[in-house]
This record gives sequence, structure tokens and C-alpha cells, in this order.
Amino acid sequence: MADVMQKGTIAVQTENIFPIIKKFLYSDHEIFLRELVANAVDATTKLNILAQRGEPTGEIGDTTIQVILEKNPNRLIVRDKGIGMTSDEVTRYLNQIAFSSATEFLEKYKDSSIIGHFGLGFYSAFMVADKVEVVTKSWKADEPAVRWTCEGNPEFTLEQVEKSDRGTDIILYINEENKEFLEKNRVEDLLQKFCKYLPVPIQFGMKFDYDAPKKKDKYPEIPNIINATPPIWKKTPSQITEDEYLDFYREMYPMAAEPMFWIHLNIDYPFNLTGVLYFPKIGNALEVNRNKIHLYSNQVFVTDDVREIVPEWLLLLHGVIDSPDIPLNVSRSYLQSDRSVKQISEYITRKVADKLHELFKNDRPDFEKKWKDFGVFIKYGMISDSKFNERAIPFALLENVDGEFFLLADYKDKIKDNQTDKNGKIIAIYAQNPSAQNVFVKAIQKRGYDVLKMDAVLDNHWMQNLEYSGKFDYTFVRVDSDTADNLVQKDEQKTSVLTEADEQKVQAIFEKIAEKHAGSQIRLAPLSPSDLPVSITRPEFLRRMREMQTLQSLNPEAFPDSWNLVVNTNHPAIAQKMLELTDENDQQNLAAYLADIALLNHGMLSGEALSNFLEKTLEKI
Repeated sequence: MADVMQKGTIAVQTENIFPIIKKFLYSDHEIFLRELVANAVDATTKLNILAQRGEPTGEIGDTTIQVILEKNPNRLIVRDKGIGMTSDEVTRYLNQIAFSSATEFLEKYKDSSIIGHFGLGFYSAFMVADKVEVVTKSWKADEPAVRWTCEGNPEFTLEQVEKSDRGTDIILYINEENKEFLEKNRVEDLLQKFCKYLPVPIQFGMKFDYDAPKKKDKYPEIPNIINATPPIWKKTPSQITEDEYLDFYREMYPMAAEPMFWIHLNIDYPFNLTGVLYFPKIGNALEVNRNKIHLYSNQVFVTDDVREIVPEWLLLLHGVIDSPDIPLNVSRSYLQSDRSVKQISEYITRKVADKLHELFKNDRPDFEKKWKDFGVFIKYGMISDSKFNERAIPFALLENVDGEFFLLADYKDKIKDNQTDKNGKIIAIYAQNPSAQNVFVKAIQKRGYDVLKMDAVLDNHWMQNLEYSGKFDYTFVRVDSDTADNLVQKDEQKTSVLTEADEQKVQAIFEKIAEKHAGSQIRLAPLSPSDLPVSITRPEFLRRMREMQTLQSLNPEAFPDSWNLVVNTNHPAIAQKMLELTDENDQQNLAAYLADIALLNHGMLSGEALSNFLEKTLEKI
């Protein structure tokens, strides 16, 4: 029997739509105020567009949007003096869920400043209200005012009413569950959060004018305008002074230190994006604070969680991005694959790289002074983003323990002659804590080697990134990963003054010391008599892996702590004094004391062991 294809229409029961709206339209009920005020801004913007085309005659007058609280009877009103609606338009726009009048208006007038692209915004009112009234009068003079009323079900009423002013009142009868939205402070906080930078004045009640003289012992009252000043990101950079950029930053982040610099974003093709991103003082820290970049859509606050729009390493920045091209009411998985989002991310990355390169070229000494703040950010970007990694090579720096800075390619040229080992590898030697590792640094510098300072939190990852890139042929080794003479392995003959039998005796003595220290191994090495009698080295690979596990909050015990107790067979304390001692206990005590010196040099001696070491030292005085 042949297959039969059937076609039909999925039935949607409208009586079920309101429970869905109330519970699932937005995860946060507070969003309703943003949506209703944004609709009011749209209505006002539409009126201004029509006025520019000469369609309404005469002055359009004051277009301030008002948000009004009435605790009896539990009402919150959003009032605009915008375009208004006719009876037919109310029927068309309010009675067809998800049909957006903004979309239709855009098609007709091709204006991108309209906020609303989603017809469900108005219905967010039913998340917090048992009943919603819309009282509206069109800008068209011969159209009567109407009132639309709905109590959260598919039934509504529509009737003519008296209304003298053009515009729309959205009246919400707040339900018991959401009475918080009848509190003045709560509503004002939301208006400050969502509406602070809207292009139409938003008034919420009155406030005292403390700059005016008192009258009858009282300050006069003036309208409380939430969004008195337009945002700087909507201006061109040439219109904005340095003080204005800094004032805006202080307003957004009142507890933060002054930013290092900022980037003004302004592009209208192939996507629309404006904004200002600030580079904060980071220091030697990696704190990705996820709510420091605020996302706006046509000046309406949307979110401070921009992980799907901005690469994670750029979350170190502060500031604002504003784009009508980012789809806001869709899933995160959609955002991750959206073409505009990817383009915006790439654009911001490029602008950041270009700005850093410009700062480097214009004033390298100043750039070097700020490397402590720049470095963590740049390294994080190079590790995380291959495109930024390429762009950062002309300004990424290495710093040595003497405070000298080198570009990556320049440093290779500096060390390749002296620090190339017998296998042709260029060895870049570094200290993670130059002060604590001073003994090792000095021993290495005596051999004419240069030592880098790698003390930033991300340096382990960054070094591996540079090694794997293959661009500079570096192999990074820490100052304590081997003895000073063996960090850069050369074809040199090293001779011990001890006989094979004496070496076996020394090995046996120190093996007993190693038994007391988990993870330690004994290695005899014929070093210079001027080197330390006993030193500690840590294998580079295992130590790096352990540190990376710790940084990533993983289990560092997956790579157990391992270190070598290196005994210098050519040092007089070993070659002469230890072997001249005839008492086994005396030999053990000397070996333990020398091992404690090595542990102390490495910051590994503490507690009772340190106290015992100090007592022994004082006894020798």
C-alpha cells in the first residue's frame, strides 16, 4: 500500500497562552518594565519620524514618558505622548500575540532606531498584573480614544473613551504575588537599570532640586528624570573629552580604579554596533568578572552576561556595547551560531588588538611601565584566541629579571648564540619568583645567561602556547629545573674529584635523608666547587603540569610533587669534610644540615623543621 502524505494545521488553544506568558515569557518578571517603557519609546520615536516627514501638523510638544505609581488601587502606569493607536490598530496589534507593530513600521519607514522587534513585549505585563488596560488616542485628529481591557485570558473589551492628549497609557493592576513592583525604590532601581540611557526622557515622580534656593524652608520640586543625559557611546569620539569618558566610567563603576585606556566602538556595516570598552587596571591577577560589560539594544539595557557575545578573555574589560543586530529573545545556542554575533566578537577583538598596538608604537616606554596590567590580559587573549594571538605578536613582551623588555622575536636573537644547547634548542630560562629564587638566578647569571621574569598567573599556559606555536623555537625552563650548568646542556666533560667508591658512600648517606622527604630523589653531580653543596631541582614537565592542574582547580595530586636533591661532589663540604668524618651520625647530621639549607633556599623548610635548623645554626656560632 502506498504511503499517504497528510497536511494539516497545528491547533493552538489560546486559553493556554496566558499561563505560559505568566510563567515562561521571561525568566525575570522585572523585565516587564523594560518592555513597556521600550514600547513607549518606540511610540515616541515613531511620532518624531512622522513629524520629520511633515505628517503631523503643528508642534508635537513635550514627549516625556511618565512612569506612575498608584498604591490605591495597586496600579502602575506607563504613559507616553507618542503616536498612539486607533481602534483598528489596537485590534490589529494587541489582539494578535507576537505581531509586532514595530516590524510593520520599519518596513514602511525603513528606520533602524525602533527598539521593538518582538511582539510579545507588551504581553510581559501579564506576568505581574491581573488586569491590563490600554487607554490610547492616535495622533490622527479625527480618531477617537479607545480603552482596551484584558484580565489575563483570551477575552477583552474595547470601547471608546474620553482622552484629550495624544498617546498611550498602559495601566497594570499589579497582582498580590508581585507587589514589590508597587514600591517606589524597587521601580526606580529598575528604571535606573533598564532605562538610564534611553533617547526619550523618562520621568518617575518628582524630586527635590537641592541646587535651587529654598522656598519657605523647602527645596522646590522638579521632575525626576531618570535619563537626563544621552550616553557617550552614541556620540562620535571627536565630540567627547577625556574627562567625559572618565566621568562615564566612574558613574558605571564608582568603586573601580581609573581605567588604563578605552576603545570607542562605532560601526554600521556589516552590522550595527556602538559602545565604549575600558581597560581596567588588572595587575597580576586573573579575575573574569562577568557583569562588567553591559549589553544594550538601542539604548535599552538587556543584560550584563555577555559570554555568548564577547570572548571570555575580553570579559576582563569594562564598559558598554549596544547593538540592535544581536538577537536578544533567542536561546544561547542560537547566539553561539549567529553570524552577527561572531562578526561582532571578531570586530571587538580586532579593535582591542589595534588599540594595544597603537599604544605600543606611540609610546613604548609607557607601554612597558604598564606591562604588569597589560600582560595578563594580552597573554590570556593569546592563549584563548588564535586570531588575537597573531595580532598580539608585534606588542607582546618578555621581561627579564633586570627589568629589560623584549619583543618575542627580538628575545630569540638576544639569547640564541649563548643559550642554544647541544641539540640546537634555544633555552629561555625563567624565574617565577626572582626574589625567592635569587640564589638560582645569580648562579645562572654567572654563566652569562639571561633570566626572564615569569611571575604572572597565566605564564605557565602562555609559555606552552609560545612553545607549541613553533614561531620562536623557545624551550622554557625554570631556574630550578636543573643545576645551573645543566640548564643549557653543552658538550662539556664534567669530572668529579671523588672516586666511584666515595660516590657510593655519599649516595648512601643522602639516601637516608631522602627517605624523610616524600617525592625526593638523590642525584650526584660534579659541579663547580663554588656552587652550592646541595641544591634542589624540580623536573620542568611534572612541575608545570601540577601547577596547571592547580590553576584550573583540578586535582594537582594527579601529578605528584617530585624533586631532586642534587649533591655537588666537587664541593669541599662533600669531597673533604663529609668523607673525613668517621662517625656515621656526624655524617648524617652534616648531610641533613646541608639538605635543610637547600630546602630553605627553596622555601620548603617550615614549622618544626625550620625551628630545629635554626637551633643547629645558633649552636655553631
